[in-house]
Amino acid sequence: MTPLTRSDTRARTGARPTTPTRTPTRTRTRSREADAMAVTGFVLGLVGLLVMNLILGPTAVVLGALALRRRTTRPGRARLGIALGLADLAVLGCLVTADGTWSWGLA
Repeated sequence: MTPLTRSDTRARTGARPTTPTRTPTRTRTRSREADAMAVTGFVLGLVGLLVMNLILGPTAVVLGALALRRRTTRPGRARLGIALGLADLAVLGCLVTADGTWSWGLA
Protein backbone atom coordinates (compact mmCIF):
# COMPACT_ATOMS: atom_id res chain seq x y z
CA MET A 1 0.00 0.00 0.00
CA THR A 2 1.39 3.42 -0.97
CA PRO A 3 1.23 6.39 1.38
CA LEU A 4 -1.43 8.97 0.67
CA THR A 5 -0.34 12.24 -0.79
CA ARG A 6 -1.81 15.55 0.26
CA SER A 7 -4.04 15.76 -2.84
CA ASP A 8 -5.35 12.25 -2.21
CA THR A 9 -6.25 13.21 1.35
CA ARG A 10 -8.12 16.32 0.17
CA ALA A 11 -10.02 14.29 -2.40
CA ARG A 12 -11.13 11.75 0.17
CA THR A 13 -12.02 14.19 2.93
CA GLY A 14 -13.67 16.76 0.63
CA ALA A 15 -11.43 19.57 1.88
CA ARG A 16 -10.91 22.54 -0.40
CA PRO A 17 -7.44 23.40 -1.60
CA THR A 18 -5.88 26.29 0.23
CA THR A 19 -5.71 29.65 -1.53
CA PRO A 20 -2.24 30.82 -2.45
CA THR A 21 -0.82 33.67 -0.46
CA ARG A 22 0.63 36.77 -2.05
CA THR A 23 3.99 36.11 -3.51
CA PRO A 24 6.80 38.63 -3.70
CA THR A 25 6.50 38.52 -7.50
CA ARG A 26 2.90 39.70 -7.36
CA THR A 27 3.81 42.54 -5.00
CA ARG A 28 6.75 43.51 -7.20
CA THR A 29 4.49 43.61 -10.27
CA ARG A 30 1.97 45.78 -8.46
CA SER A 31 4.76 48.13 -7.40
CA ARG A 32 5.98 48.40 -10.99
CA GLU A 33 2.47 49.22 -12.15
CA ALA A 34 2.17 51.93 -9.49
CA ASP A 35 5.55 53.35 -10.51
CA ALA A 36 4.46 53.39 -14.14
CA MET A 37 1.28 55.22 -13.16
CA ALA A 38 3.28 57.82 -11.23
CA VAL A 39 5.62 58.49 -14.15
CA THR A 40 2.77 58.52 -16.68
CA GLY A 41 0.79 60.98 -14.55
CA PHE A 42 3.84 63.24 -14.32
CA VAL A 43 4.47 63.17 -18.08
CA LEU A 44 0.80 63.72 -18.94
CA GLY A 45 0.62 66.64 -16.52
CA LEU A 46 3.71 68.19 -18.07
CA VAL A 47 2.48 67.76 -21.64
CA GLY A 48 -0.98 68.94 -20.61
CA LEU A 49 0.41 72.38 -19.82
CA LEU A 50 0.91 72.82 -23.56
CA VAL A 51 -1.84 70.82 -25.28
CA MET A 52 -5.18 69.19 -24.42
CA ASN A 53 -5.47 70.57 -20.87
CA LEU A 54 -9.04 69.37 -20.54
CA ILE A 55 -8.15 65.70 -21.09
CA LEU A 56 -4.59 65.37 -19.82
CA GLY A 57 -5.05 67.37 -16.61
CA PRO A 58 -7.69 65.18 -14.97
CA THR A 59 -5.95 62.05 -16.28
CA ALA A 60 -2.70 63.11 -14.60
CA VAL A 61 -4.53 63.77 -11.33
CA VAL A 62 -6.24 60.36 -11.37
CA LEU A 63 -3.06 58.45 -12.26
CA GLY A 64 -1.06 60.25 -9.57
CA ALA A 65 -3.71 59.53 -6.94
CA LEU A 66 -3.92 55.86 -7.94
CA ALA A 67 -0.14 55.55 -7.79
CA LEU A 68 -0.09 56.99 -4.27
CA ARG A 69 -2.93 54.70 -3.21
CA ARG A 70 -1.06 51.66 -4.54
CA ARG A 71 2.05 52.71 -2.61
CA THR A 72 4.41 53.61 -5.41
CA THR A 73 8.12 53.80 -4.72
CA ARG A 74 8.06 57.18 -6.52
CA PRO A 75 5.67 59.28 -4.43
CA GLY A 76 7.34 62.53 -5.50
CA ARG A 77 6.54 61.86 -9.13
CA ALA A 78 2.98 60.96 -8.25
CA ARG A 79 2.54 64.20 -6.29
CA LEU A 80 4.08 66.19 -9.14
CA GLY A 81 1.65 64.51 -11.53
CA ILE A 82 -1.26 65.59 -9.34
CA ALA A 83 0.11 69.14 -9.05
CA LEU A 84 0.75 69.45 -12.78
CA GLY A 85 -2.71 68.05 -13.55
CA LEU A 86 -4.26 70.68 -11.31
CA ALA A 87 -2.06 73.32 -12.97
CA ASP A 88 -3.39 72.13 -16.34
CA LEU A 89 -6.91 72.80 -15.17
CA ALA A 90 -5.89 76.21 -13.80
CA VAL A 91 -4.33 77.15 -17.15
CA LEU A 92 -7.49 75.99 -18.88
CA GLY A 93 -9.57 78.14 -16.54
CA CYS A 94 -7.38 81.15 -17.28
CA LEU A 95 -7.71 80.58 -21.02
CA VAL A 96 -11.48 80.27 -20.86
CA THR A 97 -11.74 83.38 -18.69
CA ALA A 98 -9.35 85.47 -20.79
CA ASP A 99 -10.71 84.93 -24.27
CA GLY A 100 -13.54 82.43 -24.05
CA THR A 101 -11.71 79.62 -25.83
CA TRP A 102 -11.11 76.02 -24.78
CA SER A 103 -7.73 75.75 -26.44
CA TRP A 104 -4.54 77.62 -27.23
CA GLY A 105 -4.80 79.99 -30.17
CA LEU A 106 -2.30 81.93 -32.27
CA ALA A 107 -4.68 84.52 -33.74
